[in-house]
Amino acid sequence: MAVIYKPFQSTLETKENKRLFYPRVVLTGNVTTAQIAKEIAAYSSLTSGDVKNALDNLITVMGQHLQSSESVTLDGLGTFRLTMRSAGNGVETAEEVTASQATLTVHFSPATTKNLDRTTATRSMVTGARCVRVDQVSAPDAGEPLPPEEGGEEEDDNQESPDPIV
Repeated sequence: MAVIYKPFQSTLETKENKRLFYPRVVLTGNVTTAQIAKEIAAYSSLTSGDVKNALDNLITVMGQHLQSSESVTLDGLGTFRLTMRSAGNGVETAEEVTASQATLTVHFSPATTKNLDRTTATRSMVTGARCVRVDQVSAPDAGEPLPPEEGGEEEDDNQESPDPIV
């Protein structure tokens, strides 16, 4: 599997009046909780219903903690916390500030690992990701491999993602 990207031209100009290009991830689909539950069940002794129930309960419990102004850290995944985004409608004094001036959003920070010198070494789930430009993605010649526990082959690092256009 690979992360598919495409060129994207910035709307902002540089000091030299140039609009530069940058890579942007192309999403090829969405995976639902039910699909995640099926895939986790394939790696465990739990049924997909058991896993789905656990995921649903995780979401409920996380929501309760976030709404209590607590952050939630899932080891190996990252930390979720609430933030307030202001729409730029500030007021002149601290006494006039109200929650209606902003919207609540959930901020996610991926888990990291540290080098011996305490510098950040990796971000969770993206270490070793291979990127392929969208116009260089070829059509798949076989279906998705099964998890090793179900008799499938180990994932090949040279395997390319399916064509998102098909």
